This record gives sequence, structure tokens and C-alpha cells, in this order.
Amino acid sequence: MNSLVANTAASLLMLALSGCSLMSQKPLSPQIAPGSASRPVLSAEEASQFTMERYFAANGLLASPTPDPWLPVAIYLDSTPDFVVGKGGSHASVQEAVNAAIHKGKAVRQFIKILPGTYTGAVYVPISAPPITLIGAGSKPADVKLELTLDAIVLPAVYAQTVNPAGQFKEGDPAWEMFKACADLPGGKKIDTPCSAVVWAQSPGFQIANLTITNTLLDSVDGGTHQAVALRTDGDKTQLENVRLIGRQDTFLANVGEAPTIPNKLGTYPTDRIARVYVKDSYIEGDTDFVFGRAHAVFDNCQFHIVASRQNRPAIVFAPDTLADSALGFLVVNSRFTGDAAHQALGTSFLGRSWDQGASGTGYLMGSTPNGQLVIRDSYIDASFSINTPWDRAATTTRMHSGNANPARDLDDAGFNRLWEFNNFGPGAGPATAVK
Repeated sequence: MNSLVANTAASLLMLALSGCSLMSQKPLSPQIAPGSASRPVLSAEEASQFTMERYFAANGLLASPTPDPWLPVAIYLDSTPDFVVGKGGSHASVQEAVNAAIHKGKAVRQFIKILPGTYTGAVYVPISAPPITLIGAGSKPADVKLELTLDAIVLPAVYAQTVNPAGQFKEGDPAWEMFKACADLPGGKKIDTPCSAVVWAQSPGFQIANLTITNTLLDSVDGGTHQAVALRTDGDKTQLENVRLIGRQDTFLANVGEAPTIPNKLGTYPTDRIARVYVKDSYIEGDTDFVFGRAHAVFDNCQFHIVASRQNRPAIVFAPDTLADSALGFLVVNSRFTGDAAHQALGTSFLGRSWDQGASGTGYLMGSTPNGQLVIRDSYIDASFSINTPWDRAATTTRMHSGNANPARDLDDAGFNRLWEFNNFGPGAGPATAVK
């Protein structure tokens, strides 16, 4: 890498890691439409349709969406709290405060202020809850930590002992059925990814601000498949602001959920509805598929950071499982993709891959199997990511990535992947800014 390129990359990385906006420092993007089959690039006209306004225009059923324009406003950190968690507060644990907010019986938003400290334990917010806002009361997100060690491959008995060691979840509690859905899985069945979340919110209007959520399994296991979710959200109009989500595989599940039923006790992965998620000014860390799901999710001014501490192989940031009949999945704007020193030296990691969920026995079925949709635009990509092949084979089926580079393309052609870029920059964005 020549000195000019190296100095530019170093300066941009310092800005990225500081959390500052890169837009005033942004060089010309090397990305030119239509790109290539391995790295398709949107034209300005194509990119104009991928905006927060479109992603957040409606809710309800995919087949007949209800117009409901949602323009998220900043979470007010100085809101008068209804409940305070921590020493001297109204409750010792976040779950106790959530339960109290539900028992209060009001439909208006309930604010829960969490004093600085580390709170070990699961937090479950059932679908019946009113809109709830969790606000960290520290000067920065790292001052308030919600954490637990949960591995998706453990059996229900281990899960129950980990999540409910002192009977924190009791019959009659608002979140009892959420706990039981995972604790009562058939004998010999591992809890799997949906039950491994430290914080799990089913309710609409859920908000989190100024705190850290960590699944502390982290590097305590081998580099194999150990899904360990920090945050799972199921409801519409979920909002995260100035939050840190830390894990390794499957850190953040931006999900579409529903009320649990007998055949679907976890209330997860419905195929007929919309849930919207907005993440702003936040940091998300992991190594494999660590932002995944099928919500209409917009990530604005976020940092996605890959680490090689658990496994020495290419990392993967996104794994959307957008339904085939949905044109919208994830949108990333004005953000930063960074890696630790090991990943920067390798330069082989992936921005993402499709998640062909449910197709393990059938293979990819065109127009039927989920076909992840993701647009990354106006964002900085450091040297950790592959220039020539930034998208990996699909999860579940190992379907080869195939982008549509035809200038007259249909952006929703199910014969191609729907993973796109526009106007990105930095040493990982293209050959014009990096020499490998």
C-alpha cells in the first residue's frame, strides 16, 4: 500500500473508531454501477429508492401492508423515569422493573432508568408489555452493562439453571411463558439461537439507549458454531440509540415476531408480517453472522466491528433472511465497517451473506426460500474486508453468491442475491482506494 493511501486509510479509521461522522472527510467512492457479479453496485437512480422513509412506510401484513409512516425521533435521555434500577433505586434488577411496568397497567410509554453498574441476568419483555424504554444513566454506554453467558447448543436444563438460578422467573410473572417456551423444550433438544438472547423483547415500541448488552460466552468456547445472542427484538418500531451490542456469533437478531402459539411457542419467524427496527449511533461487535434476521431494519451511523479473538478465519457481518416476496430487508447508511489488527492483515472478511433459512432439506427454492436483502451505502469499509469477493456463500445451503450486474436488472430477481452497495469508500470498498 503506498504512503498516500495508507495515510488516508489510517486517518479515516481513526475517525471511524472515534465515532465521528465521516461524511465531511469522505473521498470519492471507487464504486461504479453496475459493478460485477461478485460485487454489484447500485446506480444513483437505483439507490434513490433505498431510504429510511421507504423501509419505515408501513406495518402489518406483507401481503396488505398498512400505511403507517414512522419517523423515529431521538430518545430523550433525561425523561423522568417511572422506575429506577440499581442501588437506591426502585428495583434491584432490570427484569423486576420490566415486570412492574407491565403490572402498572398503563398503555403509555414506561421509562426505566438503569444506574451505572453490571447487571447479570436475562431480560424478557413479553408481547403484552406497553412501550418500554431502557435508559442507561451513565455518561457513556459502557457504564451500564446487561450481560449473561448463554450458548445456543446447551440443553433446556442448563438454560433454566443459567437464566433462572434463584427463581427470578415465576409462574404468573409477565415473562413466565417466554422463559417456559425455552425451558420446556423436548428432552435432548438444544435451546437453539432464539433462546440464547440476553435481552429478548417481543413487544412493539421497545427502546434502548446509552447502555451495553453482552452475551459473555465470547471466547470461552472454540471457534465452532456457538450462537450466542446479545439482543433479540421481535416487535415493530424497535429503536436503539447509542447502544453497544457485543458477542461473537449471532450478536443481534433483528427479528419479526408474533404472539406465541401452540405450534410456535417461541413466537418467532412468521412469514406474513412486517417489523421495523431503527439503530442509530451504535456499535455492534462479532465474528459470524452477527447482525441477522428479517426485520425492515435501518442502521444509521453505526460501527460494525469484527474480531479474530475466537477464530482465525474470515468474519461475516450480516446474514439477512428477507422473505422472497419482501423487497426490503436491511439498510446501512453513513456507517463504518472495521476489523481488529488480525483481520486488517488478512483482508479476507465478508460484509455478509444471505441466510437461506428453512432450506437445509430442499436447497434454495427460487421465489420461495428467503433471499436476504441488504443495501450498504455511503459507508466506510476498512482493509479487513475482501475487495473482490465481499459476499460469502449463503448460510444453510452454501449457495454460491451471484450478484446481478446487468444494467437493466430487476433488483428483486430471485435468481440472484440481493446484496448491494452504493457510494462506499475506504480501502475495502474497491481497487481505487487500496493496493493489496
